[in-house]
Amino acid sequence: MADKIRNAYESSKNIYDGVLTQGNFFSRMYIRLFWSGTDDNDIARKVLSYIPDDFSGNLLDVPVGTAVFTEHKWKSLKNADITCLDYSMDMLEQAKKRFNGHGHIRCVQGDVGNLQMDDEAFDIVLSMNGFHAFPDKKKAFQEIWRVLKPGGAFIACFYIKGKSKRTDWLVKNILAKKGWFSPPFQNEEELRDILRKMYKRIDLHIDGSMVYFSLREMMNKSILLFSYIQKNGYYKTAT
Repeated sequence: MADKIRNAYESSKNIYDGVLTQGNFFSRMYIRLFWSGTDDNDIARKVLSYIPDDFSGNLLDVPVGTAVFTEHKWKSLKNADITCLDYSMDMLEQAKKRFNGHGHIRCVQGDVGNLQMDDEAFDIVLSMNGFHAFPDKKKAFQEIWRVLKPGGAFIACFYIKGKSKRTDWLVKNILAKKGWFSPPFQNEEELRDILRKMYKRIDLHIDGSMVYFSLREMMNKSILLFSYIQKNGYYKTAT
């Protein structure tokens, strides 16, 4: 599965940015036909607006991809310590080129399901267009929760199922089979149920088949059990 995902993104490196930013006629038609016209540029602006322009803490961007949406924001946060992580070395190399000469930004290869980072290391964790590609979403949620400071924020956007039959068909029959997306996928209620078990403050919005949110005030780590709920494998709070 991991090789399939890596190969899929490496094979699409020449069109990836264009599709996300709707940089040509064909990408705009693709978004209009299959994604209900959802504008990734607009979602990216809303997601990044959750991060203050004077932010000066530790930030993890996973997956960074090519940094097509985050380049200018990260470069402007000169007092922050930013770690950009991606599983695909090809994507990471493109991000490195964008951040060349900016010492407060480092790019590392890694797996979101097995972050080689200390507990409570980051003030913000950002995940743009990542969760629909992660093969083990349970571990991704857990690892992000683990490395986030108690007063920190988890900010993300990604695909959810159940909002458009056309989009769901595309994801199931093309994107997932090619390796760009990885099942299983949550619908809105399933996602809210996961997030409510881990965070107290949830600012969540839906745009077409995309969700974007900012999460704060994690459940108290001293009472949160590091055990799986038998039904779905996510954390549960002590009773």
